[in-house]
Amino acid sequence: SLVSADMPFAIIRRAAHLALLLLALPLAAVGCAQQPRNHSDADVQIDHEMSQSMGQGAHLTLTPTRPPSGADSVRAAAVADMLRRAIARYADVRLAEADGFRRFAPRLKNQAVFHYTRWSRAVEAVVAFDPAKPTSLLYRQEPDGSLRLIGAMYTAPQRATLDELNRRVPLSIARWHLHSNICIPPLGQRERWREQRDGRPLFGPASSITTREACDAVGGRFLPHLFGWMVHANLVGADDPAAIWAAPHEHRHPS
Repeated sequence: SLVSADMPFAIIRRAAHLALLLLALPLAAVGCAQQPRNHSDADVQIDHEMSQSMGQGAHLTLTPTRPPSGADSVRAAAVADMLRRAIARYADVRLAEADGFRRFAPRLKNQAVFHYTRWSRAVEAVVAFDPAKPTSLLYRQEPDGSLRLIGAMYTAPQRATLDELNRRVPLSIARWHLHSNICIPPLGQRERWREQRDGRPLFGPASSITTREACDAVGGRFLPHLFGWMVHANLVGADDPAAIWAAPHEHRHPS
């Protein structure tokens, strides 16, 4: 554990601030930490690429599955039940916003799933796991334009071991994932987000580039990992644990 009961509060607070800074660095690297006043085509392209990162299998590192057990099933069901009760009030997205949840990639209006993230929760998740406090809420846009709450997302630090992830949500049930091996434009060259090769974006999680060598060849910056570990809990219309805890590229939200 990163903290202990006898650790001075000032040190704990300083560690939390450092964790928040470390979490913000990857966002700054791709231009999402600060929203410019004038939204250029490059800005919208960045939002598009980052929203695509939520479900691109080619750039996902998944935790290996473990043998199932009755105890794991009970524990995963308890987490899902606690989460479902904790987020029920956020069926109205305005209440989520009032509590500090902010939409990821806000300039991109057409997303398959909208992530509303509360960054203070991400900091808390670095040092502890609380099933009632997800980092992000997941919404889907309905035909009438309203947002429907469909689940939530937990996060954990990149350095977390498989055993640590398993203690949060069991690996026999859930597929935690990392967004990995992503090539982005050099600093100061945001316009390069628009570049394509063979009809696909040259940069970002929709790119075919997955190695440092290939990224270096196009003059990009290679990110082995973006953000930390994540796991989705798809609570609406799903009773099967396999559907609730499916990895992003495996799950299809019910109509």
